[in-house]
Amino acid sequence: MTEATTRTIDVPGAVLIYDIRAGSVADKLPLVMVASPMAAAGFTTLAGHFTDRIVVTYDPRQSERSKLTTDADPTPETHADDIHQVIQAAVGPGPVDVLASSGGAVNMLAFVAAHPGVVHTLVAHEPPLVSVLPDRTAALAAVRDVRDTYERDGLGPGMAKFLALIMHSGEVPADWSDRPAPDPAQFGLPTEDDGSRDDPMLGHGHIVNVTGYEPNYAAIKAAPTKVVMAYGIESEGLITQRAALAVADALGVEPTAFPSDHGGFLGGEYGQTGDPDSFAVRLREVLDG
Repeated sequence: MTEATTRTIDVPGAVLIYDIRAGSVADKLPLVMVASPMAAAGFTTLAGHFTDRIVVTYDPRQSERSKLTTDADPTPETHADDIHQVIQAAVGPGPVDVLASSGGAVNMLAFVAAHPGVVHTLVAHEPPLVSVLPDRTAALAAVRDVRDTYERDGLGPGMAKFLALIMHSGEVPADWSDRPAPDPAQFGLPTEDDGSRDDPMLGHGHIVNVTGYEPNYAAIKAAPTKVVMAYGIESEGLITQRAALAVADALGVEPTAFPSDHGGFLGGEYGQTGDPDSFAVRLREVLDG
């Protein structure tokens, strides 16, 4: 696999780290892979399937090698501007193709609205957009409860509630936040509070800002970007799958099924393995046409 070249860029409020892998075919569009809060390391296996293209990955400002230099909580618009600067520094003004997963898919919907013309094809894979769901009131209350639990009790209790929520299939019941809290130990999480509040998923306002974001559908439709709303075939009924379908409906596009689940592209990164070979085949099919 092509070795990555690592670079640093200063942006307002953060220092970002990004990686570039060279491509073997000159006329192929660069492929940018983004997630949030997952960092570039999560795309290592998938990037190895696209050695014909320049591949750009990066660590979001609250994750791993990148660092915040401000106390302000980043929003999807903040991340969109970060990604824009990374793309310009890495490969110029575009066009590029983009695979965006989870919170990265939310950030890239904000990107297309704010920076039309840069992205040729956006594959937005399972954005956790609670704001677009029919049960948004209960679901947003559940998200705020996750955030409040983390701020009050620490990582274990907060992450346990988060995992229970994202594993729930179907609409979120109105009394979800009033139900007994799950035991962190059942997820292998710490039960003691170490006092830290800088988790990239639950801290920095991430979970509330991402799930509550409302896409600018008019601006996205007006952009020349082909938007592909993707979901995993094993994610039936989960928040991220339901959100992908809802956004596809709002944009007037057909949702596109991908192999595996929310982490279908993972090949052992972060201890998770999806079906990266099949995922890469499907992604190439979508990008090629």
